[in-house]
Amino acid sequence: MDATIQFLKTLTEADGVPGYEVEIRAVIRDFMEPLGTVTQDKLGSLICNQPGDGPKVMLAGHMDEVGFMITHVTKEGFLKFVQLGGWWDQVLLGHRVVIKSHKGDIVGVIGAKPPHIVDPEERKKVVKKEEMYIDIGATSMEEVEEAGIRSGDPVVPQADFAVMANGKSLLAKAFDDRVGCAVTIDALRHFSTNDHPNDLYGVATVMEEVGLRGARTSAHAIDPDVAIILEVDIAGDVPGIRPEQSKATLGKGPTIILYDRGMIPNLKLRDLFIDTAAELDIPLQRSGYTVGGSTDGAAIHLHGTGVPTVVIGVASRHIHSHGSIIHRDDYENAVKLITAVVSRLDKNTVEGFTE
Repeated sequence: MDATIQFLKTLTEADGVPGYEVEIRAVIRDFMEPLGTVTQDKLGSLICNQPGDGPKVMLAGHMDEVGFMITHVTKEGFLKFVQLGGWWDQVLLGHRVVIKSHKGDIVGVIGAKPPHIVDPEERKKVVKKEEMYIDIGATSMEEVEEAGIRSGDPVVPQADFAVMANGKSLLAKAFDDRVGCAVTIDALRHFSTNDHPNDLYGVATVMEEVGLRGARTSAHAIDPDVAIILEVDIAGDVPGIRPEQSKATLGKGPTIILYDRGMIPNLKLRDLFIDTAAELDIPLQRSGYTVGGSTDGAAIHLHGTGVPTVVIGVASRHIHSHGSIIHRDDYENAVKLITAVVSRLDKNTVEGFTE
């Protein structure tokens, strides 16, 4: 297992749902501390600064992953939950999860009724999350309490990292958005030994999946002149996704988001990415459909009197599920593109974005 694979495995297998990012924050802090001065805002976002004389450049990926929180325990010992971040009900039944209790990790499964007793009409319906439960094998509320589970405990998907058959595709939970954190850290690694014409900040934000909360507080802490958001993008190269919903394809390069529900990028910054990619022969896909979602950029670009902002994505299949897939080449090309553009973000260039 080479260094890049081990790096992505470590980031994705660490747990951290919105509001409960303690474990993943410790992992990211360990990666960031050799690369600059690390601080933490009061919501828990990590900020790594590599100081310089030019404009403040903010790279941001969110550390939290979608998951759940226990709301109560039935007298029979089953756990009811709410979602933290967006889940489609249909992807949940039968999947293993881990409850992060004060006594340690406890494995459970989201209960699924055997098909033998599901009548034809019921088969046509999607089971709603409100009707689901987590089963830890207990037979009473008291047994659950003895195990250490309490209301408010976070729940994460149980899913191991894997390199897939072609050697390039990678399967894991939490690529949304540990891949953005990884690109941020790798950019910081590059500029720890290479000059940059700016004051560079690499940020791992918290609670993106529940309202872009860490983006707001970290932008306030930095007051950036320009922001680059590192994210996943929805891969459209699978059955059931129409071209007008997504044309992003695994292995064809990182993507640049032309539009989403929360933000239209600064056009000059957008064009700088497109032109740099063309000049350096870095494949770059254009994406612009995401009417059903937004990123930390939606909050950061509205900071103060406005921040020129763009979102660069890594195409990912099956996000917001127990297992998503990215392509290693897309990740590595995202790092190349980010470092190339950041090296060009001097005072005159950044001022030109808002002339």
